[in-house]
Amino acid sequence: MSFIIFLIVGLIAGALAKAIMPGSSNEPGGWLMTMVLGVVGAFVGGFLGNLLFGAGAASGSFSLPGILMATVGAIVVIGIMRLVTGNKRAI
Repeated sequence: MSFIIFLIVGLIAGALAKAIMPGSSNEPGGWLMTMVLGVVGAFVGGFLGNLLFGAGAASGSFSLPGILMATVGAIVVIGIMRLVTGNKRAI
């Protein structure tokens, strides 16, 4: 059951990150890619949360801090992808 919650948190975080940093209309990015972005963002957000705040960061949990950390992580992932691809509106 926690895996399904993790996927739901990933979908919410990915959608929020895409809303904050939208891409162009011709790029792929349906709900599955948004979920993958959010799940990867949850891992990145968890790493950053542990690095900055210690072991108490709750990324990937179905709570406001968890969703916020996953969203921040997804925004970082979008930024890195745009730097790597050289595309200002990737994802």
